[in-house]
Amino acid sequence: MEELFESFSREDTFEYAKKLGEAAKPGDVFCLSGDLGVGKTVFAQGFGAGLGITEPMSSPTFTILQEYTEGRLPLYHYDVYRVGDVDEMEETGFYEYVGGDGVALIEWAELIEEIIPKNARHIIIKKDVEKGFDYRTILVN
Repeated sequence: MEELFESFSREDTFEYAKKLGEAAKPGDVFCLSGDLGVGKTVFAQGFGAGLGITEPMSSPTFTILQEYTEGRLPLYHYDVYRVGDVDEMEETGFYEYVGGDGVALIEWAELIEEIIPKNARHIIIKKDVEKGFDYRTILVN
């Protein structure tokens, strides 16, 4: 099921992602793609809020994985931007966490697409500055 959402602000992006988080189920995998500065972290924060996570969330660029366990489901938030190859993912517990009892949100998933589960949902965020500085399209499939 493909869905296109138009966001006109950070708040729109946050609220849309929050709804996806509220509907997430154990074992769900969401792959989040988009250029630097497009709003992936805002999306992740909204998604976490939808799971009931209240602690501050930031992009785990330098740690690869941040675990959040206080929500209704555990959230395994990956940022694989700096991963050299897929073998590094085993060290993070990737194969135990992804598709397990929690929800995985993977930023830059296209860099490790060969190990992404086939049932993963893909979220692509794009800017269109002609429609406004804060305008984004969010495609979910």
